[in-house]
Amino acid sequence: MLGVAFTIGVLLALTGGTYARRCTAPNALVSKMVQQLEESAPVQEPPNPSVLMAMSLAEERDSDAYKVLLHVIQEEATEEAQDMTSGGVALHVLALLSSCVDPQHVQVGSISLVEVLQQKMDEEMTNLEVDGIPKTTLYSVSLGALALCLVQAGGYESAAVALAKQVLKPGSKIFVDTRAMMVQALVCAYGHTDLQEAQDLLFKAVSTVTNDFLDEQEKSNGLIGDIYSMGLALQALETSSKFYAPREWDCKPAFTRVYNHDYSLPTAIAQVLPALLYRPYLQAADTDCTASTRKSPDQKVSLPPSLQTTEEHQASPSALPAATTIQVHYSIINKLQGAHFNHSIPVEVPAGSVLLKVLQAAEKQQPDTFSFKTEQTSWGPMVVSIHGLAANPKDRTYWQFLSSKDALDQGVGTYKPHDMEHIVANFTTY
Repeated sequence: MLGVAFTIGVLLALTGGTYARRCTAPNALVSKMVQQLEESAPVQEPPNPSVLMAMSLAEERDSDAYKVLLHVIQEEATEEAQDMTSGGVALHVLALLSSCVDPQHVQVGSISLVEVLQQKMDEEMTNLEVDGIPKTTLYSVSLGALALCLVQAGGYESAAVALAKQVLKPGSKIFVDTRAMMVQALVCAYGHTDLQEAQDLLFKAVSTVTNDFLDEQEKSNGLIGDIYSMGLALQALETSSKFYAPREWDCKPAFTRVYNHDYSLPTAIAQVLPALLYRPYLQAADTDCTASTRKSPDQKVSLPPSLQTTEEHQASPSALPAATTIQVHYSIINKLQGAHFNHSIPVEVPAGSVLLKVLQAAEKQQPDTFSFKTEQTSWGPMVVSIHGLAANPKDRTYWQFLSSKDALDQGVGTYKPHDMEHIVANFTTY
């Protein structure tokens, strides 16, 4: 598909990997997860490109929910890519690529979506070279390297080498989900580089990570990291058998862990489902795009006719009553570093809005006080700076969100406040 894509058979020939189908997910579980993704697609705000990619990899493209999400994701990429992190742009590239839309022909102003990603990856690499850390996160850089590799655009090889060096750095402590995403990026780069020195480095890094995963699975009765990192960890092991050979992976304990957990968060399901189907993110360019599904370079993804009518009806001011709103009391507190502050503001948002909308509303009302920045993570946007005060891994500081003194168990992109709730963002340590 798309000219730049390659079949999984070609990729496996390049890497020497295999997809041994030793663990088969129950059909009922797969069907349940697909249904959960379809139900989440129209209501998630902001829209989730991971969900679109998972539905594409599962070859579930006939539902109206999928078509609406594809339409929204392409529109969002066109209009907002410049304001996204590298990881956010990369997820959009991967989601569109898996959905038969060529991201190299999705225009963002005067340049393509892929060129936007290249620019953001250049910034990441500059930060890595100067400060030893990326502008955002290693997870974002891994997503970017994978996306650029799959569309065969420049920049992925240097990023992959930098990631491999991070993995092999003495004393390196990198989260499981980040290392798992690194593996897919490095496997892709390994299959496309002709430089022996680079291949040796990439091989060593992937071998190190995957053997660590196998060790951890053995010690923890199937668990790698925690239950929410399992999806990406399984994807990593599925794509890299050459790198941990002659050792073999007994997938049953890990898959059993996944089968026994009731996943409900769409992002978690979007990471687990491709692993259960042996269709990891590395196969995003391997979608079977027939003449009926391939989109021409200038063709916008259209809503189904039945939904176009609904959208037009909803857009009419007289068609529906005004949306119900809720009021949320939002506070930001810093008693830890620099000039301490404690600011509060009441904001109104539509009922059912996620917490991110509350932060955006507060920033719109008082931008000097409630400005904030986010970074893309495996679980959606993470707030890394508020009121100019940024979290710093070296200081082990972060912004913690609470409701009634209880820490939220969801991120700002998924948690939905209720009317009159008091949300506090507290600058603290971990």
